[in-house]
Amino acid sequence: MRHYAVERVCTMREVVLDTETTGLSPDDGNRIIEIGCVELWNRAPTGLTYHEYVNPGRDIPLEITQITGLTSDFLEKFTAFDTIVDSFLDFIGDSPLVIHNAKFDINFLNSELHMVGKPLLDINRAIDTLLIARKKFPGQPASLDALSRRFNVNIPRERHGALLDSQILAEVYIELNGGRQRILNLSEAAIGQPNEDASTPAAQNKGTHGFPRRAFPVPAADLLVFDQMLGKIKNPAWTKD
Repeated sequence: MRHYAVERVCTMREVVLDTETTGLSPDDGNRIIEIGCVELWNRAPTGLTYHEYVNPGRDIPLEITQITGLTSDFLEKFTAFDTIVDSFLDFIGDSPLVIHNAKFDINFLNSELHMVGKPLLDINRAIDTLLIARKKFPGQPASLDALSRRFNVNIPRERHGALLDSQILAEVYIELNGGRQRILNLSEAAIGQPNEDASTPAAQNKGTHGFPRRAFPVPAADLLVFDQMLGKIKNPAWTKD
């Protein structure tokens, strides 16, 4: 099983998630046809994503093809949900799920999980950006398109797609939480600098070994690559007595 956590250097992992489906409700026999996820550490994208097309075993309505561009012929090339469920669950782990209109996606995912005998997802682990936006901007449009325009998210989109929409939602979610600058400042404060007296003028401008303090945090993606590199080193000196 692949593990996506780097808890030694990061403090919070979230997964932004979106699905595309054959209709509005699984109770009417509709199925998931695409899943897309984007990993965040400390509310910053790491570059790690998850994306799968899913063969629903049924025809794709014309209106869904017009929205997503996905057709029955295209999806016949892919496998059913039961073949990708383990990789999907492995990716999301126990992380909070950032979803726009969470009830919709959780209902569909739980329908699919039930059919393959897997534990259902708890709606309480979902962070619903639709509810956040409605509370933050009462009376204003709160669709993903409207929020993208509000926050000037510059990711072109001609059709709906699970991974593309997750990438857009990740940017919207960051803005709903104060924007990238605020998140970077919080990340830097969370990482901290040991053995420093922050009250001294020198500590405000110097690191712990006399070097100038870095004015930005290390990106979470770089930390992930570094951690993976360390894991490949055989018999590292720092593990010896």
